[in-house]
Amino acid sequence: PDSMLGSAWPAMSAALNAPLWGAGLVQMLISFCTIISSLNSAKLIRKFGTGKLTAISVATTALALLGFSLAKHYAFLLLMAVPLGLGAGCVDSALNNYVSIHYNATVMSFLHCFYGVGVMVSPYIMSVVINSAVGWRGGYRTASLIQALIGSILLLALPLWKKAHGEESIQAEKKMKVLPISQTLRIPGALMTCLLFLTFCAIEVICGGWSATYMVEAK
Repeated sequence: PDSMLGSAWPAMSAALNAPLWGAGLVQMLISFCTIISSLNSAKLIRKFGTGKLTAISVATTALALLGFSLAKHYAFLLLMAVPLGLGAGCVDSALNNYVSIHYNATVMSFLHCFYGVGVMVSPYIMSVVINSAVGWRGGYRTASLIQALIGSILLLALPLWKKAHGEESIQAEKKMKVLPISQTLRIPGALMTCLLFLTFCAIEVICGGWSATYMVEAK
């Protein structure tokens, strides 16, 4: 759902009587909550395990997207941005951590590739429904339904996590050492990776967040 807000915002801002810059505030709140949950993800993985945490997080984002579709006021979008960001941060951190431990770089590339597929699909879904009777709300409801379906599959697939790497892997997650931020940033290459991540996320959010508004308002 990350690219959905930008593609829907011209219609959303008009329907909710929200300022044009309002999408930036929603996106910043989502990002802030994503950072908070990411920084706490190691503790959450240790407590719940990757499988349960991923399933819970996806279900949380599904409910948040449903909330977006039901919003009657701009303030409600800000409220729903909190669970959307918290859920997204846990999913990203948990899956990246799991794949980096158990698989190779090729599998990690596929994981991120399919994130890209999702980012491309959601504006397409929005473009299909936005001029229909259901409008942008229908786009968010569709995204919520897809997330709920993924969450259901993840819940049903929980036994496979133990089967894939054994009970030892589950126990290893629970004993995982949690490094403080100060110590993490001393790892060679960590600070540069953070700066690169900040840079490409900024480009991604600016283009994804404002392209549709620019095309509608200026072109």
